[in-house]
Amino acid sequence: MATDAKADTLKRLSYIEGHLSGIRRMLEEDKYCVDILKQTYAVRRAIEKMESILLEGHLHTCVVEGIKDGREDQVVGELTELYLLANR
Repeated sequence: MATDAKADTLKRLSYIEGHLSGIRRMLEEDKYCVDILKQTYAVRRAIEKMESILLEGHLHTCVVEGIKDGREDQVVGELTELYLLANR
């Protein structure tokens, strides 16, 4: 993974972790359900963005290297598995 993508991913992960802690506090303090749900949706979007960054990096590095190394079937299998996981 490229250094800048790794840094961005780690930054986003820290944000997500902090956000989840905030949601836990909201639940413990019996905050309004709609307010909690808004925060969970924000976390979901942050995770989706982080996944997008990871996938883009994977496509530009690992996939290209795998094809160059003659591992096309393995690469396609992994991408198919990711696709199926994302669409469940």
